[in-house]
Amino acid sequence: MSQITYSLRTMKSASLKPLTGKLGIDIKEVLNDYRIAFESRQASLLGRREVLTGKGKFGIFGDGKEVPQVAMAKVFRDGDWRSGYYRDQTFMMASGMMSLEEFFAQIYGDTDPTFNPGTVGRVMNNHFATRSLDNDGKWKDLSKQKNSSADISPTAGQMPRLLGLALASKLFRETKDESIARGFSIKGNEVAFGTIGDASTSEGHFFETINAAGVLQVPMAISVWDDGWGISVPNKYQTTKQSISEVLKGFEADENNPGYRIFKAKGWDYPTLIEIYRKGIEECRREQVPVLFHITELTQPQGHSTSGSHERYKSKERLEWEKEFDCISQMRKWILNEGIALESELENIEAKAIDRVKSARKNAWNNYLNPIKAMRDEFLKITDVTTCNCAKTKKIESIKEDLKLIADPIRKDTISAARKILRLICDSCSNPHNSLKINVSKWLENESADNADRYNSYLYSQSDLKVSSIKEVEPIFDEKSIMVPGREILRDNFDSLMSVYPQLVVFGEDVGKIGGVNQTWEGLQEKYGENRIFDTGIREATIIGQGIGLAMRGFRPIAEIQYFDYLLYGLQVISDDLATLQYRTKGGQKAPMIISTRGHRLEGIWHSGSPLSMVINSVRGVYVLVPRNMTQASGFYNTMLASDEPAIIIEPLNGYRLREKRPSNIGEFKILPGYPEVLHSGTDVTIVTYGSCVRIAEDAVNQLKAFNISCELIDVKSLIPFDLDHKIVKSLRKTNKIVFFDEDVPGGATAYMMQKVLEEQMGYLYLDAPPRTVTGKAHRAAYSTDGDYFSNPNAEDVFDAVYNIMHDYLPAKYPKIF
Repeated sequence: MSQITYSLRTMKSASLKPLTGKLGIDIKEVLNDYRIAFESRQASLLGRREVLTGKGKFGIFGDGKEVPQVAMAKVFRDGDWRSGYYRDQTFMMASGMMSLEEFFAQIYGDTDPTFNPGTVGRVMNNHFATRSLDNDGKWKDLSKQKNSSADISPTAGQMPRLLGLALASKLFRETKDESIARGFSIKGNEVAFGTIGDASTSEGHFFETINAAGVLQVPMAISVWDDGWGISVPNKYQTTKQSISEVLKGFEADENNPGYRIFKAKGWDYPTLIEIYRKGIEECRREQVPVLFHITELTQPQGHSTSGSHERYKSKERLEWEKEFDCISQMRKWILNEGIALESELENIEAKAIDRVKSARKNAWNNYLNPIKAMRDEFLKITDVTTCNCAKTKKIESIKEDLKLIADPIRKDTISAARKILRLICDSCSNPHNSLKINVSKWLENESADNADRYNSYLYSQSDLKVSSIKEVEPIFDEKSIMVPGREILRDNFDSLMSVYPQLVVFGEDVGKIGGVNQTWEGLQEKYGENRIFDTGIREATIIGQGIGLAMRGFRPIAEIQYFDYLLYGLQVISDDLATLQYRTKGGQKAPMIISTRGHRLEGIWHSGSPLSMVINSVRGVYVLVPRNMTQASGFYNTMLASDEPAIIIEPLNGYRLREKRPSNIGEFKILPGYPEVLHSGTDVTIVTYGSCVRIAEDAVNQLKAFNISCELIDVKSLIPFDLDHKIVKSLRKTNKIVFFDEDVPGGATAYMMQKVLEEQMGYLYLDAPPRTVTGKAHRAAYSTDGDYFSNPNAEDVFDAVYNIMHDYLPAKYPKIF
C-alpha cells in the first residue's frame, strides 16, 4: 500500500483531542500497530490466567500502556538502548526485541536460552534484556542491533544505569579515537530510552538521574507511564501537584539555559503520541539533549499484578472511566472514525491476534514442559525395581507412582523423588555390572551439574577474559628502585593505563581538575582531556550507574567514590544491578567497571568506617579488593582492566604519603585477587588481616617478638575472592592457633574470614586453642586520635589477643599480664 498523508479531522467523539496539521503515516502501519497492541493485551490477559492456574509463580504485565509504547517503538533504532521496567512488554514486542513465545517463556521460567534469551529463567516475568555477548562472552556488534539493558525490579533502579547508557553516546560522538566506537556506536547517534511508572518518580534515584542528565546534556529520553496510582496509593500522595511534568518544569530548557525538552500527551491519543515521540526523539538524537515524555491518563486493567485486585482501592467511577478511556479501545474508535478500517477488518485483526497469542502460549508451554517430562521419564525408566524383593521396594514404587501422576511436573519433582528413592535402594537390587544405586547416583550427579548450570552459573565471568585467566606479573624492583610517596605510584600507574586503554574513562568528585583529593590523578586531565577524566557532582548512586551504563556500551570506566563510607549511597545500585548483571542474564550482558574508593583509619564517624561485612554480603558478583599499599592497589587495577569483570578497590586511606619502592614495570605488573601473602613467617600464632590493618599487625608482631612469641602474619589482599589456594589453613596446620583482625564491627568481616578458614578450609581440625577476633567497636569511630585509638583496634589490642591465646595454651611460660 502506498504511503499517504492525510489531515485528521475534528472528531465527533469528545474523548479524542483533535490533532492539527498533518500526520504522515501508512495505513498498513496503523493497523499493524493496532494488531501489536491488541496481541499484547491478550497476552497480558492470558498470562494472568497462566499464573492463577499455577503455571507461573507470579505475574506482572503491561496492560493499559500498549498504545504509547507502540508509538515509542517507531523511533527506536538499531544501536539504541532501553533501560526500563516491567510494564514495557508492548514496546519490546513492537521493537522486535521480544516475541510472544518469549513473553510466555518468562512466565514459566524456561531456562533454555533459545526460548527465553532475556532472563533464561532467572528473573520473574516481564523483565527484559537483549544479549550483548556471544556464547564465548565476546561483544556482539551492538550498533547493528536494538538493545535492552537487563531489568531489575527495585523501583527506579533502572535510572542510574540509564544515565551511563546515554553518556556513552555523548562520549562516542566527542571522541577523537573512532576505534573505540567500533561495534558499539555509529558517531554517538544512539538514544538511551528510559521508562518508569509515575509513582516510582518519587524515588531518589529518579531525581538524582534527572539532575545529572540535565547537567551532562546527554541523549536520554525518559517516558513516564502515568496511570494515577502506585499500587493502591494515588498520585496525590506520590507527587507534588500530582504531576511529574509540572514538578520538573524547573528543569526545562529555555533560551538562556540548557535543560530538558518536556512533552506531555494522553496515553490513549495515538496520533498525538506519534507526533511527540517523532519530534522529541529527533531532537534528542540530533542535539544530544535529554527529553521527558509525561504520558498521562493511562490505565491498568488488571491491577498491579497477580497478587492483588485494583477493585479494592479504585472507585466505581474510576473503574468506569478506565474502561471507557482504555488506550486500545480509544485507538479502535479513532481508526473507525477516521475511516482507516471497517469494523469487520478490525474484528478480523482481533480474531487473528487472539489465535496468535493462544498459539504462542501453547508453543512456549510445550518448549518448557517437554524436556522436563522427558527427564522424568528417563529417570522412571532407570529405576526399575521389578526384580527386587527387598523390604523397601514398595516404598520406591509408591514414590514413582506419585511422580507419574503429576500432569505438569517441574524439575524439583523428579529430583526430589530421585533423592528420596536413592536412600531406599539396597545394594543387592542390581548386579554389580548394572547397579541401580550407581545408575541413580550417576543420573543425579549429571542432573545436578545441569541444574547448577541452569540456576547457579555466571555469578562471575566464564569468558577467556575472566580474572582467573589473567597471568600474574610480579612488580619488579632493582637497585634503581627509589622510594616515593604511594600516591605517585598510583598516579604513574594510572598514566600508563590511560595510554594503553583508549576506552578507559575516569570520573568522580574532584577527580578531574585537581586530580583527586589525594592527587592520584594529578595532571592527567590536562594530559588526556576532559572527556576521559572528569568531575561529577556529589551523587554516588548515579556515579555508580554512570559506570554501569558506560561499561555495558564498551567503555572501561573507573568510577571513584571519594570515601568508603559514601559507597553506601550507591550500595543498592551495586548490589541489585552491577553484582547481578552477569548472573541474571546468564552471561548475556556484562559491565566490567571498577569502583575506586578509599577507607579506614581517618578520624571521625563518617570517614573512618570499615563496613566490609555490609558490602561483601551485598555484592557477590563483584570482586572486593583490599590492598595494603599503593603498589598492591596498582596491581589490582592492572589486573581488573585486563579482565572483563567488575571490582571494588579500596585504597588504604593513610597510605598516600607513605613511601614505597617504585616498581620499574609500572602499568604492567598484575596482582591476582584471591591469593594471600605471608608477610612474616612464624610458628606460634597465625594473624590474618588486610588493608590498613596490616601495618598495625606488623607493629603488634614486633611487640610480640619481645615476648618470644612468633607470629605468622598473612595479608589476605582480597575478600572476594578469598584464599583460593588455602594458604591460611596451611599456616594454621603449623601454628594451630589463629587470630582474625580487621576494623569492621564485631561479627563482621572477621566472622566471614573465620567461616572461610575454619569451615570451608576445615581449619577447625588443626586448632589447639579457640580462634579469636580483633575488631572495631560496635559503633563508628569517635573523633580525634584518641577517639580512633579507643574505637578502632590497635596494635596493643592485637598483642593482647595473641598473648592471651598463648597464656591459655602455655600459662606457665606466658603468665597473665593483667
